[in-house]
Amino acid sequence: MEFRTASELVAALRARQVSALELTEQAIACIESVDGRLNAIPVRDFARAREAAKAADAALAKGEGGALLGLPMTVKESFNVAGLPTTWGIPNTATIPVTQDAVAVARLKAAGAVVLGKSNISMVLADWQASNPVYGTTNNPWDVNRTPGGSSGGAAAALAAGYVALELGSDLGGSLRIPAHFCGVYAHKPSLDLLPTHGHTPPGLPVLSVVPQHDLPVIGPMARSAADLMLALDVLAGPDEARAIAYRLELPAPRHDALKDYRVLVLDQHPLVPTDAAVREAVEALAAKLEQAGCRVGRVSAALPDLSLITSTYMRLVMAFMGGTMPEPDYKTAVSQAAGIPEAAADLRSLSLRSRVASHRDWMQADFVRTGLSHQWRGFFRDWDILLCPVTPTAAFPHDARAWEERSITVDGRPVRYGDQFIWPGIATLCGLPATAMPAGLSQNGLPVGLQAIGPFLEDRTSIQFAHLVEQAFGGFAPPPAMRQ
Repeated sequence: MEFRTASELVAALRARQVSALELTEQAIACIESVDGRLNAIPVRDFARAREAAKAADAALAKGEGGALLGLPMTVKESFNVAGLPTTWGIPNTATIPVTQDAVAVARLKAAGAVVLGKSNISMVLADWQASNPVYGTTNNPWDVNRTPGGSSGGAAAALAAGYVALELGSDLGGSLRIPAHFCGVYAHKPSLDLLPTHGHTPPGLPVLSVVPQHDLPVIGPMARSAADLMLALDVLAGPDEARAIAYRLELPAPRHDALKDYRVLVLDQHPLVPTDAAVREAVEALAAKLEQAGCRVGRVSAALPDLSLITSTYMRLVMAFMGGTMPEPDYKTAVSQAAGIPEAAADLRSLSLRSRVASHRDWMQADFVRTGLSHQWRGFFRDWDILLCPVTPTAAFPHDARAWEERSITVDGRPVRYGDQFIWPGIATLCGLPATAMPAGLSQNGLPVGLQAIGPFLEDRTSIQFAHLVEQAFGGFAPPPAMRQ
């Protein structure tokens, strides 16, 4: 296993301390020896990776640059990679030809990355477990009886297990941040529309030259250090050149270079769902360290937007998004379910079921609310630099193959509705805010606990820098015990 960061490996490659082919062979050997237990990398492209590594070594010998030149990595299965299947976990789709790389994959390759293969996902990216009927179930390197999270679960497992130092994932309902939290690694959900999604496309659908823009999902990097998130962001950020209107976006510098200068509002509870003691303890421990480091740490703020309103608005929009992409038979079932909900029902489950079949007028009403919340966030971030809060209510939970409605998570010994895990990720997703997930320690039973640092819109460098400074001051990623060999 190789646990150096991407930045350290790139530096070693440039100093000719190691070759790209050596790193590639090492990563392949690790996958082949360990992945029988984890099933993190079901799609492998080792022959082409070896050729790419040889080409990288030739380029390095000539003194050529490239931010990732010679670095082995993997990408989430849902990204198009020419010559490899893109199934999204849907049976009978592996033979659909993929002839062009996703824009993000093309940028990684142009920067010199060596793509070894693709990491496992949840079916149609719609679960917090990485399991699907095409490739099976991925296990958590910290405890193989538990999920690594989803939908970018294979990516987080590959990082934690020491296969690779960099990964590419996506996020709508926490699909970057929850796996990072469950596996003790880093991930960054960027500001909306900062990274191109062209080629992150379900199988069989056309990859259009002008990409339809959705208003919630994003793609983003995962790594074992915050600095590597910044490295990858610099490679990936910018508009898709195929879009009709091209523009250049300059991200602001981080607000502060010293940890003591950050103003951090800390949350450990949500008004609509309980938070497990293991997660609350991690929040409190980090908050205490930040105070000792000189940060201004707050627990309440009149400027904080209403969390319950954020949740209800997010649920209306995200479930409408999902309903709009349902196969017709599933949508008809959703219509029937929504019709059976009492008019007075206002719980999250009822809201979720109604929103799957919402009208365009319903969506517009929710979008108006979101606009107001975005304005409130701008005011909040005049007073604060970071909102620090949980990623999800619990640490990694055991595999659960039951139907969605039959599942629950356990919070302080009590069952909580499985779908309520949307709540914490939705805080950043609703208004397109950047959020950096980072390790914050271990629970009493030895599982990783991560937190998310949410920053102002388009100030991605601020949330990543904050995570980097926390890592420098208090530590970050640690390998799972079973992988320390």
